[in-house]
Amino acid sequence: MSNDRAGGADPMPGWQATVLTLFPDMFPGPLGHSLLGKAQAGGLWSLDVRDIRDHGIGKHRTVDDTPAGGGPGMVMRADVAAAAIDAVDRAGRPLIYLSPRGRRLDQARVRELAAGPGAALLCGRFEGLDQRVIEARGIEEISLGDFVLAGGEIAAMALLEAVVRLIPGVLGDHASTTEESFTEGLLEYPLYTRPQSFEGLSIPDVLNGGNHSEIAKYRLRLAQEATRTRRPDLWALYEKAREPFEKAHKPFEKDGG
Repeated sequence: MSNDRAGGADPMPGWQATVLTLFPDMFPGPLGHSLLGKAQAGGLWSLDVRDIRDHGIGKHRTVDDTPAGGGPGMVMRADVAAAAIDAVDRAGRPLIYLSPRGRRLDQARVRELAAGPGAALLCGRFEGLDQRVIEARGIEEISLGDFVLAGGEIAAMALLEAVVRLIPGVLGDHASTTEESFTEGLLEYPLYTRPQSFEGLSIPDVLNGGNHSEIAKYRLRLAQEATRTRRPDLWALYEKAREPFEKAHKPFEKDGG
């Protein structure tokens, strides 16, 4: 399984990912294994990895400089980043910069990306990227959460895995992506399989009864409870989304006593 790193090469069919990085040898990494790797080999998606340093300045191909106004570390130059970006034929694909100050990635944005033609991802390093190129190229900033990594490569892999698994045909079973955390605004319900008894703990009886209606109610209740206790932020959004439905289906109440 190979990556197309040659600038200007014809894109592969399927969902197209381009990654701009200072460490191209980190890819495909986990993306080249298991079902995602098979899907790439089968043409359901493609991965084009570009080395930002190819656009570096001078004989040392410099890509960074000291921050204006002083401060620690180095900053990726706007002209270098812009040259790397402009060498990619994005063909309507969004350009995303993995940054801890970006909008937090959620399943809704993942679904939007999976439904599109692909994405171009810029992996940051050093203290960050010159703000001017972010504004000039209309870059979307996305964060995986409230923590800082040494670079954007692992974040890019996580985003790509989340998106690619939703591409039709990658996982095979469509139901496996419709009954999971965040799909309906809830965390996923607990899962069980054989053996029936493990270290004194048994599979809940309702899951063995064959009553699919009761199983669905049971799973929904546990998903709601997990979301309410573990992610009150998600629970608040879930309850807000339910309000119009519940009001529309509230039993009619007569006036008077």
